[in-house]
Amino acid sequence: MSDVSVVCSNLSFAWPDDTPVFHDLSFALSSGRTGLVAPNGSGKTTLLRLIAGELQPTAGSVSVGGTLAYLPQSLPLTGGLTVAEVLGVADVIRALDAVESGDVAEEHFATIGDDWDIEERTRAQLDRLGLGGLALDRRLDTLSGGQVVQLGLAAQLLKRPDVLLLDEPTNNLDRDARHRLYDVLTDFGGLLLLVAHDRALLDRMDGIAELGGSRLRLYGGGFTAYEEAVRAEQEAAEKNVRNAEQELKREKRELQQARERAERRASNAARNLKNAGLPRIFAGNMKRGAQEAAGRAGQMHASRVGEAKARLDEAGRALRDEQRITVDLPDTQVPAGRDLFLGKGMRVCHGGKDVFAEGGVDLSVRGPERIALTGPNGAGKTTLMRLVTGELTPDAGEIRRGAGRVAYLSQRLDLLDPDRTVAENFAAFAPERPEAERMNLLARFLFRGAGAHLPVRVLSGGERLRATLACVLCAEPAPQLLLLDEPTNNLDLVSVGQLESALDSYRGAFVVVSHDERFLAAIGVNRWLRLADGRLTTTGAPAV
Repeated sequence: MSDVSVVCSNLSFAWPDDTPVFHDLSFALSSGRTGLVAPNGSGKTTLLRLIAGELQPTAGSVSVGGTLAYLPQSLPLTGGLTVAEVLGVADVIRALDAVESGDVAEEHFATIGDDWDIEERTRAQLDRLGLGGLALDRRLDTLSGGQVVQLGLAAQLLKRPDVLLLDEPTNNLDRDARHRLYDVLTDFGGLLLLVAHDRALLDRMDGIAELGGSRLRLYGGGFTAYEEAVRAEQEAAEKNVRNAEQELKREKRELQQARERAERRASNAARNLKNAGLPRIFAGNMKRGAQEAAGRAGQMHASRVGEAKARLDEAGRALRDEQRITVDLPDTQVPAGRDLFLGKGMRVCHGGKDVFAEGGVDLSVRGPERIALTGPNGAGKTTLMRLVTGELTPDAGEIRRGAGRVAYLSQRLDLLDPDRTVAENFAAFAPERPEAERMNLLARFLFRGAGAHLPVRVLSGGERLRATLACVLCAEPAPQLLLLDEPTNNLDLVSVGQLESALDSYRGAFVVVSHDERFLAAIGVNRWLRLADGRLTTTGAPAV
């Protein structure tokens, strides 16, 4: 695989409405695992599609050395397909079955080609991804979202690609499935380029590629090394800005002092010439000479001020705009030990089948606990959250809720009115707060100026999350129990950091459903629950 590569030369791309994405982007990648990071909307998925050939550049070129496979974020699959069809092996397996039955037609051998071991390779690949029990004739619409993602990856790996492009491959995967995927990608020997917000996966990369504007910067090591490098760059940039600011102040001070000295000299010269009684023409020549000398000195200092401003501008451009949510939320405080939710023997039946094991599940939430609810996909975590909110009534069992308000942020982030602005939604949640106070709070959630008056429907995923958090956390009355269902899904890394800082300010209890172990560690979870096989158990924190 020595010739494996992805090379983009002077790459430019714009959408049909002339909205630019890249301009004159150039970079080269060779064998190894690279994580592609950037805020949402920066063009990560567009870049993968350009490399995969799904989109054509408006200028420049893309060349790929080796066989390419691409797994998009949204798989274009229909539910009627079988597992074998999704894997792309159905025709080969049918040809193999025909040959084994004695049919030696030439087209069967053409279909099989070199894939006489396709069933063994298929089974081995499915086993590695935890899908060993799937029948090859099983329909896609009977699988979970996580299984579909894993099946899509298996299909790409069966192509034995030299270059593998993956877009958010851990979305919808539970903890066990994520770790199996980590192991599979660690063993991949070609060129891997993936887009991910999964920091644990990014930490397993050989390098991180940061996409910004029309520039791709490469950093060696995984995501932790990248963060350390960026932090060092930021500290150096901040130091350079401080030095440039001091230099500008000094040059401005010297310019002012030079002007004052020139004015004093001109005044003294005029007075001396008058007292000396020199001829008028001679005195005028001396005066002009003094003015020209003062002008040259002023120009020199003004030029230095201009150069100092330019250095300050250059130093400022190196600074990263890393905005974090900073807000104090005293109204969310809940006394330690106060019962917020008590459920005993809760049972729910869906389609004639119990979601939980015999006897139901018990759950208690007391203030100000920080609870992580984990478990495999389909175990009933969202059902349990809906029981806590009261959105769902149990078929059996006992429930008692505290007096405090409960707020629930679903995966869909559909709590706000999409046709109203951020400010209008906030006013609906906190009508008694003065408008000036509401606008100040929105600014702390990074909605400043015109940003506060945008309709919710035009917001990105991260912006919608911030707007929802502002409305929920600053509502009247403030919530004492906050429930979050997969809050980091589809958020870029900047938005995840903003969510972490907002939850750091929250003083009530919360329950978070998430498979993102780094996120759970960052928000100070102090109680870990796992729902699996219908049973809710207390576990220790996983190693991150």
